[in-house]
Amino acid sequence: MIEQLKVWREDRTLAHVVPFAAFMIFNLIYQFAGEAILWEHDNAPWYRHWPEQLFYPIQTVVCAGILVFFWKHYELKWSNKVWIGVIAGFVGIGFWLLPTVLYDHLGMIGKPDGFFEKLTGLAPRREGFDPGVFENPAAYWASLMFRLTRAIIIVSLIEEIFWRGFLMRFLLDMDGDYWKVPFGKPAWISFIVVTLAFMLAHAPLDWAGALVYGAITFGVAHWTRSLLACVVMHAVANASMAAFAIHYGKFGLW
Repeated sequence: MIEQLKVWREDRTLAHVVPFAAFMIFNLIYQFAGEAILWEHDNAPWYRHWPEQLFYPIQTVVCAGILVFFWKHYELKWSNKVWIGVIAGFVGIGFWLLPTVLYDHLGMIGKPDGFFEKLTGLAPRREGFDPGVFENPAAYWASLMFRLTRAIIIVSLIEEIFWRGFLMRFLLDMDGDYWKVPFGKPAWISFIVVTLAFMLAHAPLDWAGALVYGAITFGVAHWTRSLLACVVMHAVANASMAAFAIHYGKFGLW
């Protein structure tokens, strides 16, 4: 088994795909297990009353371990263009948050009912992960720190390593050595497939924002030719979204 792990660790493709696959499998399991564990009763233990408070920390730790296991394969080199990712992160998340900001600004009430109404993203976004369910300060801060670590570090690394680090290349040379394709090389097929796939990986309420954000990230990958710039962009965007969600109580955003 140890020898097999050594073989897997040397596989560059596994290094870029497995973390994302593990993250998505966790999300899929939670959709079913979370519902089964949930027990909204005064006597319910915290992990049954709020299953996400148990699930997200476990997911964070496991995915962090997988990233560390494959770490040597990731091209996270510093360059002056990384700052483009910072600016793009603020711009991209601005588009993502715009629908719910407009919802409040227009004085709208209720939730979108139909599928096409949800595509606009015009919704209150109040229901979601809330560390404030814990009255104990230590529990609150532990919940918040795990959630921030997941959103800002784990998600940013896993998604950019997969979407931009692997899939953009794979689509340009699926039958050959796609690792010879330079990072950020532009092509319509990679732009369309990666952007749409990134969008569809999110909930319909986020599709409008994810579509614009994904398109901007493709531009950052092409302009900077830096995976780190894309990761930084994602980290800045998720940190900004977290701050917005906590400040305005829009926990459905994250």
